Amino acid sequence: MAGERQARLADRIRVILAERLEKGLRDPRLGFVTITDVRVSGDLQHASVFYTVLGTDDERASSGAALASATGMLRSEVGRQLSTRLVPTLEFIADALPENADNITALLNEARQRDAEVAKLASSATHAGDADPYLRADDADDPDDVTQ
Repeated sequence: MAGERQARLADRIRVILAERLEKGLRDPRLGFVTITDVRVSGDLQHASVFYTVLGTDDERASSGAALASATGMLRSEVGRQLSTRLVPTLEFIADALPENADNITALLNEARQRDAEVAKLASSATHAGDADPYLRADDADDPDDVTQ
């Protein structure tokens, strides 16, 4: 029951913040920000807001500073639109999604390169022993064979 309430509140906070950021803040440091996730604590007192910023590292840092300075205004906006007794505090956390995606892409490219090298080595490989190392029934009549 509490988990459903947390999820509903988190989703509502995400929508409110996204709509407010879409309207824009009067801060020139704020770049193209996307709210990726909101997680609300069990007592509904704290909300962690995860966001990504499209742009360079400097733009990400300045957008983080703009969100941090606008936290009070955004919290009052959330309080106006929510029908809860207490308004949760907001904490903006830069989501590592783009960096993780770049890391995964680099790892996949490295895996493709290694697979191509292995395929190249396998195409010219030969068996280490005889071509057919298994004993056959017609070989059992061989007098040189001493196995029983």
